[in-house]
Amino acid sequence: MLLLLVLGVNGLFFLPLVPFSGWAWLFERLQVFATIFLGIFIEAVPFLLLGTLGSGLAEVFLDPSRLERLIPRRTLPATFGGALLGMFFPVCECGVVPFTRRLFRKGLPISAGVAFLLAAPALNPVVIFSTAAAFGWGWILLARMGFTLLISVLVGLVFSQERETGKLLRTSELVVFQSADLAGVPAPPPAFLERMRRVMSVAVDEFFEMGRFLLLGAVLAAAMQALIPQSILLEIGTGPVTSVLVMLALAVLLSICSTVDAFVALGFVGIFSPGAILAFLVFGPMVDIKSTLMFLRVFQRKPVAYLVILPFLLALLVGIAVNLFIG
Repeated sequence: MLLLLVLGVNGLFFLPLVPFSGWAWLFERLQVFATIFLGIFIEAVPFLLLGTLGSGLAEVFLDPSRLERLIPRRTLPATFGGALLGMFFPVCECGVVPFTRRLFRKGLPISAGVAFLLAAPALNPVVIFSTAAAFGWGWILLARMGFTLLISVLVGLVFSQERETGKLLRTSELVVFQSADLAGVPAPPPAFLERMRRVMSVAVDEFFEMGRFLLLGAVLAAAMQALIPQSILLEIGTGPVTSVLVMLALAVLLSICSTVDAFVALGFVGIFSPGAILAFLVFGPMVDIKSTLMFLRVFQRKPVAYLVILPFLLALLVGIAVNLFIG
């Protein structure tokens, strides 16, 4: 608080020294910031609400024993099943984090949960149809689905190598995760209206908890877009490697909801290489600024670094390979 007061006093002192052109530039940047921030936030809030509602439904209606029967016991089938689970839930990168956290609390294996977390934003039905609307029912759609599934499963398998969940999940999540298998005889199920009240209670709590990080992520993404000229990134976006790196950077920088990112990627066709476009479509739904901040509410810091770095490197390899052998 004292630091903000000092900065405010210094700002008032130096205000008369700022030239008019500087004020015009600052006002223009603030307008750009406000526009981008509102666009990201308003676009993401409905899907965060959908994800938290799904989280509440999973908490109240999903029986851990039923989840155990749906997910295989062996690591590879469980991880693959977790990735495919994303095809049945219309959640984007904003809503998938609270939903996955609730599945962890129900006893979902770590590898399956990580695969679901990374795959669901790009494999859900809404994104599949939006990608088809932008690029048609062709190789871009199939490659996006296939490489998303592959990367999600590979990262999930990496996480399966850590047997101690305490090194992966936050302490608050770990307590609930471990208690899932220690429940006693279940009590008689409450009435339907009581269950729905519990659903809404869980959804509201999740929404406000995750909404803070969505808000912070939207602020950071908007600030980066307002202050860093995209022309700088576009000027170096040539070549089989640099174009992929630039599009991966844009995926993080723009932080666009996965339901509409295909139409944004369509605008870069003809400017960037096919591998760069594909890398943008694969990596963007997995990791961006706002989702990374949400990861920190579920995982320890080191696992979050793996959740960011591993998909980035794998998407980079995919984009370069497509450019070299197909593009």
